[in-house]
Amino acid sequence: MRTGKELILATRPFASDSTARSWWYVLSTLVLLVASFVGALLNFHISIRLACMVLEGLLVLRLFVIYHDQQHHAILPRSRMAEWIMWGVGMLCLSPSSVWRSSHNYHHKHNSKLGSAHIGSFPVMTSKEYLRSSPRRRLKYQFMRHPLTILFGYVFIFFYGMCVYPFFNKPSEHYDGVIAIGLHVVMGSILVWFFGWTALLLAMIIPHFIASAIGTYLFYAQHNFPGVSFYNRAGWAYEIAAMESSSFLRTGPIMSWFTANIGYHHIHHLNSRIPFYRLPEVKKAIPELMTPKSTSLRPIDIYRCLRLKVWDVDAQKMISLKECLAGHAKHAASRRLRPASSH
Repeated sequence: MRTGKELILATRPFASDSTARSWWYVLSTLVLLVASFVGALLNFHISIRLACMVLEGLLVLRLFVIYHDQQHHAILPRSRMAEWIMWGVGMLCLSPSSVWRSSHNYHHKHNSKLGSAHIGSFPVMTSKEYLRSSPRRRLKYQFMRHPLTILFGYVFIFFYGMCVYPFFNKPSEHYDGVIAIGLHVVMGSILVWFFGWTALLLAMIIPHFIASAIGTYLFYAQHNFPGVSFYNRAGWAYEIAAMESSSFLRTGPIMSWFTANIGYHHIHHLNSRIPFYRLPEVKKAIPELMTPKSTSLRPIDIYRCLRLKVWDVDAQKMISLKECLAGHAKHAASRRLRPASSH
């Protein structure tokens, strides 16, 4: 069984881009996205417009994952045209390139490190850290990991987290966050002016809401799932974090296409230069990658992921807040009983 650098080296033959294939996926997705946008916009029967609306949301999701791949230079790494197109995709998805690259590259280098895993990802406190925190800090932590925050990822994660906050934090570095918001407002205003408020909802707001909600949950579940591991700096290693702290999200072929194989997240973290369309091939070819820690989009698995809140250092697993508080109460009760029992 290969481990460590030997396992990473085994993935390198797959980290090669087929220019024609990559362009086909980029352009075909863009064409389908434009077609679904037009279908949601024009005065068709409402059932057709609603179907186009949902399709558009799923295609925005697929395009975002393709954008994510290009930002890793996994596809079209030397194409100036691809760089400009994907810059526009980042603006469309409220995920400007400067913000995405800085936060996401950090995430890959520090995946599952306690104390720094929150940058580019969801924050993770240990149970002891949570219990020692002030009510205000606890509330903030709960909000950032709350299911409604994930559901409204369009507002909290992308609009605020990827555009507003980075700009106000580092305006000279992340000015493209304001550009993304400005383009979003202009696009929405044009839709309202020429087609009305219904067009704004069906062709822009709801599709982005769908894409952002699913995308935010995917990112959450890929690093917050039953069986996930977190490490302090002394016990951390890149390849271990990839295999032990990144899930394989099982989906059917349709959702695998719409998510551009992002479910193969353990392989992506092992080698981010592998194009998304080669990830299934890698899993089949390398025995060590065939049985990863996994989850799915079944309701029960979504519930199991969302209930996880803090890292229990003693148990070496993620637990719910209910379990955290119950454990604390049990520990406090046992401490109170100790003096009496010693008599």
